[in-house]
Amino acid sequence: MSVELQNVTIRYGRRVAVEDLSVTFPDGAVGLLGRNGAGKSSVLKALLGLVQPSAGSMHFSSLPADASSTMVREHVGYMPERDAHLPQASGFDMVSLLGMLSGLPRRDAWRRAHEVLYLVGLEEQRYRPVAGYSAGMRQKAKLAAALVHDPDVLFLDEPTNGLDPAGRSEMLALVRQLSRELGKSVVFSTHILQDVETVCDAAVVMERGRCVAQGAVQELTAGAGHSYLMRVEPSDVDVHTVLGADYAVEPHGDGRYVVRLAAEEASNALFAALAQAGVRVRSFVRQRRSLEDVFLTAVRAE
Repeated sequence: MSVELQNVTIRYGRRVAVEDLSVTFPDGAVGLLGRNGAGKSSVLKALLGLVQPSAGSMHFSSLPADASSTMVREHVGYMPERDAHLPQASGFDMVSLLGMLSGLPRRDAWRRAHEVLYLVGLEEQRYRPVAGYSAGMRQKAKLAAALVHDPDVLFLDEPTNGLDPAGRSEMLALVRQLSRELGKSVVFSTHILQDVETVCDAAVVMERGRCVAQGAVQELTAGAGHSYLMRVEPSDVDVHTVLGADYAVEPHGDGRYVVRLAAEEASNALFAALAQAGVRVRSFVRQRRSLEDVFLTAVRAE
């Protein structure tokens, strides 16, 4: 299920949290990137019907255009950023209760609670009070609660917040499994760019309530222009002298260079010039940008 927003504006009194936002969250895992206060949580709350936009429209591809908030929530699972749990309840009690509140009969809610707690790795701790869980276990319990009614779309708001490296790795593996193996559409809201690169196929970058970049991660991180990382032998050769002023070459030591070409076809002439001088090219790899580069460029432009 894909999600589309057109010209959405969200206000809290006089403060504009989201302004004229038009984005599409396609099938699969999509990263919703932005600094704290960029409007990410407001977008998720609006899609859930918890906040009413002052302008614009929102549409889920598999639901009627006039679908009510109740109908939307039947197909959507939400994992909030805040540490939301029932302190006196066990993991099983909390997840099964939320399953019943989602409309599942009691026996179905019990069965689903066992299944999703096993999926997230809490099968051994499911009868322990949630108040005694570690931060990583509480995050997993929130994810189980979001999954208990078997939604088509998951909205995950900062799911790795407060986790140590091991817990963060486990959470990312769960998100990757949900998206790639279990067929869930995931909107992964975070300010941690590396998490999005790890699990997401596409990304939407927000800044000050606006969308400043969106698209497939592979397209967003494609290197600007024709920039390549080259390694040559012998490593002590002076490539600058061999190529002259016709090529932009930046040395990085031990026979490695960054080469910028005016066009992709110019690499043929480059290879010919190096071969004529007896220089062997051992590797020639096109450089890609990181999501951090994409994010910083988009934010600075805004």
